[in-house]
Amino acid sequence: MSIIVDDNGFHSDDWTLPLRALEDARSGYGIDLPSSADPMELAGRLPEIPLIRVDFPSFSDGRGFTIARQLRLMGYKGRLRARGHVIADQYAMARRAGFDEIEIPEDLAARQPEDQWQFRADWRAHDYQARMRG
Repeated sequence: MSIIVDDNGFHSDDWTLPLRALEDARSGYGIDLPSSADPMELAGRLPEIPLIRVDFPSFSDGRGFTIARQLRLMGYKGRLRARGHVIADQYAMARRAGFDEIEIPEDLAARQPEDQWQFRADWRAHDYQARMRG
């Protein structure tokens, strides 16, 4: 079972519809995107997709951050979720890139408890621009 992390802490997953692979994308269903995907393949269909989950195969693979940013620049307004090997130290970066939430495995949640994620939940106040304005 996975844990969902957002600015309010740990939660169980409330998503109930199946997630489809990019090639099986259908209106009203969530989409699973691998980190190697080109977000442009979803151009013109973004309003029909309520959730996009981007895979992070390792914490050192930053392609998912680029995908999130591209999707938001393309006008995606739905839920954007990172899944996989995202660590608490990357939470603020994930939120600034456009992710709404992170899906982590239980073993990662045990190693990096909720307080470590909550410490980074004020992600707007701790970016480079905020420090320079400070």
